[in-house]
Amino acid sequence: MADPSSYRPKPGQIPDSPGVYKFRDEHRRVIYVGKAKSLRQRLANYFQPLVSLHPRTATMVTTAASVEWTVVSTEVEALQLEYSWIKEYDPRFNVKYRDDKSYPYLAVTLNEEFPRVQVLRGHKKKGVRYFGPYAHAWAIRETVDLMLRVFPVRTCSAGVFRNAASAGRPCLLGYIGKCSAPCVARVTPDEHRELAEEFCDFMAGRTGTYIRRLEKQMMIAAEDMEYEKAARLRDDIEALRRAMEKSAVVLADATDADLIALAEDELEAAVQIFHVRGGRVRGQRGWVTDKVEAVDTAGLVEHAIQQLYGEESGDTVPKEVLVPALPEDTEAVTAWLAGRRGSNVSLRIPQRGDKKDLMETVARNAQQALVLHKTKRASDLTTRSRALEEIAEALDLDSAPLRIECFDISHLQGEDVVASMVVFEDGLPRKSEYRRFQIKGFEGQDDVRSMHEVISRRFKRYLAEKEKTGEWGPAEGRGRVDGGGEVPAEDPQDDGRPKRFAYPPQLVVVDGGQPQVAAARRALDELGIDDIAVCGLAKRLEEVWLPGDDDPVVLPRSSEGLYLLQRVRDTAHDFAIRYQRSKRTKRIRTSPLDAVPGLGETRKQALIKHFGSVKRLRQATIEQIREVPGMGLKTAEAVVVALAQAAPAAPAVNTATGEIMEDDGGGTA
Repeated sequence: MADPSSYRPKPGQIPDSPGVYKFRDEHRRVIYVGKAKSLRQRLANYFQPLVSLHPRTATMVTTAASVEWTVVSTEVEALQLEYSWIKEYDPRFNVKYRDDKSYPYLAVTLNEEFPRVQVLRGHKKKGVRYFGPYAHAWAIRETVDLMLRVFPVRTCSAGVFRNAASAGRPCLLGYIGKCSAPCVARVTPDEHRELAEEFCDFMAGRTGTYIRRLEKQMMIAAEDMEYEKAARLRDDIEALRRAMEKSAVVLADATDADLIALAEDELEAAVQIFHVRGGRVRGQRGWVTDKVEAVDTAGLVEHAIQQLYGEESGDTVPKEVLVPALPEDTEAVTAWLAGRRGSNVSLRIPQRGDKKDLMETVARNAQQALVLHKTKRASDLTTRSRALEEIAEALDLDSAPLRIECFDISHLQGEDVVASMVVFEDGLPRKSEYRRFQIKGFEGQDDVRSMHEVISRRFKRYLAEKEKTGEWGPAEGRGRVDGGGEVPAEDPQDDGRPKRFAYPPQLVVVDGGQPQVAAARRALDELGIDDIAVCGLAKRLEEVWLPGDDDPVVLPRSSEGLYLLQRVRDTAHDFAIRYQRSKRTKRIRTSPLDAVPGLGETRKQALIKHFGSVKRLRQATIEQIREVPGMGLKTAEAVVVALAQAAPAAPAVNTATGEIMEDDGGGTA
């Protein structure tokens, strides 16, 4: 691990101008590429004390062994050079989107003498016009089949084309009118190219011109009593309209735009893009990436734009790019996009109307893509097996931890302190085994003490279950068979179902670092349990801590074992937060009627409904309370006593006017 001060440039060496910089490791490999309006200011941020850096940034600068930079004239040049270097060096600490599938495109090979319409995947080729991407190849073929009636462009392969030309006979599509048969010179190369360009114009969204032209030709044919021609044109119009209906209209003003939305968590981010052409969704695609650098939503948007348009030019870059957050260098990114398109591009956040509604749809797709990605990764048997093996190897366990329990503490400024226990078996969550705890041993905020209490309570319950079955002797005789080895009498209430806390884990994971790990180990030692491993996962640098070790175990970022530990830890964290919030909400909603013994929720609601508020109920007599159905004399007396002892709530105040609001309306039990 390198000390950043060992390669820090001397004061005055770094120019105060736009540029791109590279961090290299000890083997001269480029590990990070970035750009800046001012190289001096940006690079100075990397050489602050490590404790003040983002954990991912700190990891990067300690992995690096040198830094170098290149000065450019403008921020746009910096953006272009950054993209080129990321593509060239593939730095490990830069965000790199990996496409979640190889999407099919509708391609027109305008670089050939006789352009061909076909379905293509993979890298784009120069001189080929692309439309899409589409979710399924069959969707492209259906659209093309409808459009070939009007634009009979060649779709055959080079071999089929040559065979037809040598034989002097077109293929079947040529006979049925779905190909203009340039192979046998039914049309000239220029006429066929014009058909291909009209096909491209229609696919690009300029549909109205062709529909109106065909309608006019149909009317003329009908007036000239050429009814067969008019019927054929009518069918052509219907085919084009059906092709247009394959994509629903989402924007009424025939907009050409790409909508980019993100869904992210601490570790990964999913990007979804909807391609809208002529007001219709023509294609959709998505990526998922690991967040290996300290990057916010705006930074992720900038990386997505670079990935999406870095190899594009002309009309494939739309007039509008709608995003959830604007990049830091919005003007530079906009100028870069305009340069690739050859005309102005609008980069903005949709604020209202149909575009904002469609952006919400794209965002939902991004969220679903992220959830699906995590589910697939977690449910894969081979992946889970490898993750458990990596954990066993990293923690020096005798075998893979088939049952993992994770504990987390949650509170709000020391109030409503709770804990959670989640269970993963074979790398999958076992939700029926999840447990929640209230911290009872003390009041206030002390995560270490809370962790000790929770671990102690959980494993005391485990020992109690073992004592019932005789698998673990009483406290004074642990470690030996009780008495003369007699088997305890069978529990008459044993129904064969697994008991709560009856199964021990092979690994206990705590959310925290050395102090929390030490507390958990101490709790187990006090109970005489020495065959359960303990570790902690600290959020700051995602380090794994073991009891008694001064240095953490650092698992590789790409490790499936680390991913599983993170998922276990995050699940426990979310479960604890939900419980803590529910307790806080319940405490806030308490009522004086809660202190009345035997008064259930139904009768409390009946009282409030009858009197209208707690204030009016407090003013009622015992006889008036007894008029409520279900209220007896003793209960009515208990209600009066409870309300008399409870201090009345402070009056509500209208924060806009300062007016004190009378409690004459409805209330909460």
